[in-house]
Amino acid sequence: MSRVGKKEISIPEGVQIEVSPRNLVTVKGPKGTLTQQLESDIEIKIEDGTLVCQRPTEQKRHKALHGLTRALINNMVVGVTDGFAKKLEIVGVGFKAACDKNVLELNLGYSHSIFFALPQEVTATAVMEKGKNPIVSIEGTDKQLVGQIVAKIKSLRQVEPYKGKGIREVGQVIRRKAGKTAAKK
Repeated sequence: MSRVGKKEISIPEGVQIEVSPRNLVTVKGPKGTLTQQLESDIEIKIEDGTLVCQRPTEQKRHKALHGLTRALINNMVVGVTDGFAKKLEIVGVGFKAACDKNVLELNLGYSHSIFFALPQEVTATAVMEKGKNPIVSIEGTDKQLVGQIVAKIKSLRQVEPYKGKGIREVGQVIRRKAGKTAAKK
C-alpha cells in the first residue's frame, strides 16, 4: 500500500471539492479555484469531511498513480487555503530587483535589464534594503506554477561556485570551490 496514497485529506472549512465522473477535480477556497484532470483509474471518494483515494488493482502503474493523485489533490487544498510562497535571494554587486504590477525587472550584471512577465495567478514582491541582498517573493495558489516560475528566474543567473554570485532560494546552501592557488616559484 502506498504510504502517501492511503492518507486521508481533511477538507478545511470554506473549501469545496467537486469530482466529475472523469476525475476532473475542482477545488474552491478562500484564495481561489484550482482545477486538475487526474487519472480516471484512481477512485476519489468524499466522506465525512475527508477525501480518500483508492486504486483498483496492485499493478505497478496504479501504485504509482495512487500516491501522485493524493499528493496533487492535497497541494490543491493547501493552495486554496494557505497558498504557496518561495523567496529568492539575489547575490552580487550591483544586482537589483524591482516589481511593477506583473512585471519583474532584474538587473543581473548583464548589459541590459531583464523584464520577466508573470502570469495572473502569481504575485511577486521585491524588497531591497541597504546593505542586504535583494529578496524577491513569489506567491500563488498553484504549487507547480510557483515552482516553475522560481526555476525560470533562477536560470537567468545561476549561482557560480567561486564567489557565490547569482540567484538562489533563501536558505539554499551552495558548494563553494577554492580559487586558483599562487603560481609555483
